[in-house]
Amino acid sequence: MPNIVDTFHTVLTSYTAGSPVQEEVIWTNLTLTDITQHLAESGIVVSVHIAAQLLDQEGYHRRQAQKTLTIGQSQDRDAQFRNIERWTQQYLDSGDPILSMDTKKRELLGPFYRRGRLFTRVVLPVFDHDFPSYAEGVVIPHGLYDPRLNRGYVHLGTSHDTSAFACDCLADWWERFGSVQYPGAKSLLLKCDGGGSNSASTYLFKADLQHLVNQWGLEVRVLHYPPYCSKYNPIEHRLFCHLSRVCQGVIFRSVELVRQLMAGARTRTGLSVVVDVVDKVYETGRKVAEEVKQGLNLLRDAFLPKLNYRILPQA
Repeated sequence: MPNIVDTFHTVLTSYTAGSPVQEEVIWTNLTLTDITQHLAESGIVVSVHIAAQLLDQEGYHRRQAQKTLTIGQSQDRDAQFRNIERWTQQYLDSGDPILSMDTKKRELLGPFYRRGRLFTRVVLPVFDHDFPSYAEGVVIPHGLYDPRLNRGYVHLGTSHDTSAFACDCLADWWERFGSVQYPGAKSLLLKCDGGGSNSASTYLFKADLQHLVNQWGLEVRVLHYPPYCSKYNPIEHRLFCHLSRVCQGVIFRSVELVRQLMAGARTRTGLSVVVDVVDKVYETGRKVAEEVKQGLNLLRDAFLPKLNYRILPQA
């Protein structure tokens, strides 16, 4: 009778793939039933439980791929991280406010599939395709996270993710919370990604931010994360992951449902979340006139000026 382990190795050899640069990273596309059938063809009849034990002995476990490989690499990545850490510590020491800013994925409202499982008595039917034309609307969660207070502020937009939307969210935070929590603030540190509604490459976000700075009479220091490094923004792993957790598997039927779910996000370390709905319609395709660009009170740092700059009130 053939040896079961040797035969098992023979079966896997024909159905195994792996990484060309990491010898230990291998996988098989066979199911437990497939393995038992191939073993039976070689004269060994076993149950799927035995096949599972053989896989376990050989170090095969059911795993999911993780998004840890970056598409590209910024040559200034580490230097900018050190710069962000240095300024963050300075603001923590000074008592001035720090905010991380970002926008979560745009979601369709209606019977559309959303990843995750729920306890239900029946299977929830949803569309087999995510066509926006069938949606009852959209919801765009824009987030601000205060690491000092461990508090998140989420505004649910129903129009477009624009720089005006981002700055309206920031203005609402300052008027309702920031000015009360930091009455003696001399400067605000804003940490954000390099693209999207708060892009480092365009003047639109800077121009809209200038209006806020003029109203507040408060300097804003902006630090952008390098390209391909958005996952390192604290808002991603301190706020957004918990918003995703409370919403997993839920079909977004209305903006109010999303608001209720996200407002319930909590952690053992004391995270709390304020969620509001912004129904304003935002214009897309806006341009910044050259005279507006020249008139900005924008002071770029000597170090990586594209990613690091201050906006001061205009005289």
